[in-house]
Amino acid sequence: MSARAPRPSILIVCTGNSARSQMAEALLRHRAGDTLEVLSAGTAPAREVHPLAVEVMAEQGLSLHGQHPKTLDAVMHARGGRPVDLAVTVCGHARETCPHVAGARTQIHIGFDDPAAAPGDDDAQRAVFRRVAAEIEARLDEMLAALPD
Repeated sequence: MSARAPRPSILIVCTGNSARSQMAEALLRHRAGDTLEVLSAGTAPAREVHPLAVEVMAEQGLSLHGQHPKTLDAVMHARGGRPVDLAVTVCGHARETCPHVAGARTQIHIGFDDPAAAPGDDDAQRAVFRRVAAEIEARLDEMLAALPD
C-alpha cells in the first residue's frame, strides 16, 4: 500500500490573526474541502478571534469555533518544520514585518482592508467585515492559482 501524497498547503498570514487571516482560512477550507491543508498565523497575534469575524463567517455557514490566533512559529512547529507550499500575506503590516515567511516555498501578497480598524458602531463595522469577507472570497482563485506545481 502506497503512502498518500501530502496535500498542498496554504498559510494565510496577517498581523493579529484575528480577522482577515481567520476568514480567509475558513473560506479556503470551505472551497477546497480536504484537498488542501489551510492554516493561518499572525506576526503579532491578538488574544482572540474578532467576534465580528466569527459572526460574519457564521452568516455564511462557516464556523470559527475552536479557532484562535497563533504565531508563525507555533504553526510551523506544529507542522514539524515541514514547509508550506504557499504563504499569502493579507495585510501590509505582515508583508512589511515578514517579507519572507520562513518555510514557505512560494509567497504572495493579496492585501485587504483591516475590518477590525473600521470606524463606527457595530453595524458599520459589521458591514466592513462583510465587505472584506466578500473581497477575500473573490480572490480565492488567485490564491489557489499561486500554489506551486
